[in-house]
Amino acid sequence: MHKGSSKIETVIIGQTLTIERTVTKELLASSLKSGSLDVFATPAMIAFMEETSLVLAERFLEDGKSTVGTAVNISHLAPTPPGMKVTATATITAFDGRKFCFDVTCADEREIVGKGTHERFIIDCEKFIKKVNDKAQG
Repeated sequence: MHKGSSKIETVIIGQTLTIERTVTKELLASSLKSGSLDVFATPAMIAFMEETSLVLAERFLEDGKSTVGTAVNISHLAPTPPGMKVTATATITAFDGRKFCFDVTCADEREIVGKGTHERFIIDCEKFIKKVNDKAQG
């Protein structure tokens, strides 16, 4: 990079990342108490979508920076049984210098099982942790 440039300047709208995993017992609605059935849990699906967005956003951040999730709007469209593979895909749809917006989807081996939008805000890790610690101390 030439002097004066930064990784954040390289954010590309439309950049996509997909991550795959298998639905394990720990990811079931019955295990997470978000439902009574042995199917991929909505909170686990949302966390997977957030994780994928985080990993994509962090490609563009300087050392000492990260992002925090600030908004999710997700629909869970179909059940997924244990043992089936799922993929989460995040696509950058907007970036304003501090906030990333993503379209997110989750699919199992047969169909799209979830979709929606997600936003993440850039934070300075040291300042953020100081704020958290100050809050914890009253």
